[in-house]
Amino acid sequence: QLQLVESGGGLVQPGGSQRLSCAASGFILGYYAVGWFRQAPGKEQEGVSCISSSGGYTDYADSVKGRFTISRDNAQNTVYLQMNSLKPEDTAVYYCAASSLGATMNPLYDYDYWGQGTQVTVSS
Repeated sequence: QLQLVESGGGLVQPGGSQRLSCAASGFILGYYAVGWFRQAPGKEQEGVSCISSSGGYTDYADSVKGRFTISRDNAQNTVYLQMNSLKPEDTAVYYCAASSLGATMNPLYDYDYWGQGTQVTVSS
């Protein structure tokens, strides 16, 4: 079965850290660029970060720049999103998506695969 599976979400206090994982099964994630997206209740989905297939290019939304770091381990078929200095406004369902066309944070882009999402809640 070809799928992406996110994990690592949960409840974290403001100022805390969390690492999300996006693992691929049934295909080689190293052939794909990957984006992370999030959607908070009542808000549109927004791009958070993206990484090229080689890992040589990364980009971040202004709201997370300096706090989040995207990385990938192609040997493990996994992309990570390290989130530090978390704020309540980071609370959302986080999704990863894989594209054979290139790295982008545009959620309307033509992604080949989407994960099911993982909830991140930042609250004291």
